[in-house]
Amino acid sequence: MAINTPNKQTSHLKREILVRLIRAYLGENFEEDVRLIPYKMRPQGSEVPYRCCIHKERAILRDRVIASLGFDIEEAEDSELLSNLAKKALDRKEPEQHPLTLLQTACNECVPARIHVTDLCQGCVARPCESACRFGAIKVENGKSRIDHSKCKNCGLCAQVCPYQAITKIIVPCENACPVGAIAKDENGITHIDNEKCISCGKCVTACPFGAVHKKSQVLDILKNIKTGKKVIAMLAPSIMGQLPCTPKQLKQAILKLGFADVVEVAIGADITSANESAEFKERVIEGGAPFMTTSCCAAYNELVEKHIPEIKQYRSTTGTPAYYTAELMKKNNPDALTVFFSPCVAKRREAMQNPNIDFVISFEELGAWFVALNVQVAECEESEYEVESSAQARYYAVTGGVAQAVNAMLDEKDQAKPHIINGLDKTAIKDLKKFAKNGSCELGNLIEVMACPGGCLGGSNTINSYRQAVKQLTEYVNSSKDVKEVVKD
Repeated sequence: MAINTPNKQTSHLKREILVRLIRAYLGENFEEDVRLIPYKMRPQGSEVPYRCCIHKERAILRDRVIASLGFDIEEAEDSELLSNLAKKALDRKEPEQHPLTLLQTACNECVPARIHVTDLCQGCVARPCESACRFGAIKVENGKSRIDHSKCKNCGLCAQVCPYQAITKIIVPCENACPVGAIAKDENGITHIDNEKCISCGKCVTACPFGAVHKKSQVLDILKNIKTGKKVIAMLAPSIMGQLPCTPKQLKQAILKLGFADVVEVAIGADITSANESAEFKERVIEGGAPFMTTSCCAAYNELVEKHIPEIKQYRSTTGTPAYYTAELMKKNNPDALTVFFSPCVAKRREAMQNPNIDFVISFEELGAWFVALNVQVAECEESEYEVESSAQARYYAVTGGVAQAVNAMLDEKDQAKPHIINGLDKTAIKDLKKFAKNGSCELGNLIEVMACPGGCLGGSNTINSYRQAVKQLTEYVNSSKDVKEVVKD
């Protein structure tokens, strides 16, 4: 299963728009400056790097600005000026419900997914493709294989056995990446996201080579509250420690420069999650005889359970996520403050909408743009200490296997869990989870750690550093941290 690799070209476009949007907000003529963003990015006579003409490029940039303002592109009128939408964004009281939106202007309108016989077909005597097809969908006619698409089930067996690799499977990247079939074309060939099915895993965002699936930003909402003098607290997911070329303590100081009142590690909540989940595992599995228990810290997995596998809910841990406990602590100590979760994934936006203690979510991409907009050089910042110490195990939650490792670190040797790791949610993983729920058993282990993103949170769709470099950087931080039992003792 491939680790998420950010699309550099589309990421660059999104960042440039966010930089311009933030600078516009901090300037003197926000609404007009927002209206001009597509024209300043593609002035008359400039190079058109991606599309057929400058007008098409500007139309797509306009839609990206709409998403960066935090709106549904599908709901915006074509004739409405960006300046008017900018004003509406300023007047907005809370973020929109669903985190993803689609740019029809950027969508390439990919051909439907299907099995296709190419010109490489040799019409061989063996005809393994015919033999492999269980549906009678492929025949050799006039020396070439032909597929009857009314019978074809897109299983791909014919492609697997062709000795010339002459049969290929044409995919639609976003549809192919979605593990729950939440994104598809309608009868008119227009792509839509079915929010009733969507688990906000963000795989379609990463998969689309045209950047047509876009996150709706909440940066403007955060900026507004900081500007009005609200106390806004930044809550950093453990995975952020592998993203930027600075130390964790420099990162805190850099974020304080943006106007945040305080910066805390969500790893402090992860330590609470570890303690609660280990106690729950012992009670339910070791002492209660339950066949297995799944983790509950991945927001996309939690959405999957609620929408697609309700039968496994009885086996899912009831323990809250690290973000849940961190936000609870922040609100308890600062009742009037606003909390902002710094997230590696889209799914945390859905979790935040269901949790009154989390007010806003910002992605690592958006944070990077904010630093650029204010010319904050993170590697040159002084270091600022975190007031609450987190454990090594809590900080390693960001990597696949880290949660199970942290749970075991809290258990006695005789009660150790036997972890089974689901390293990324895809159709196969979902099929396995349904099987475990149906059979009421998991022969592979008794603690199933589920991470929607391959590699864990460091492989999330909002990450900006390469996975290998991020793991290296985070591991250095983890190795310098205290063991969880020392932190609990302190």
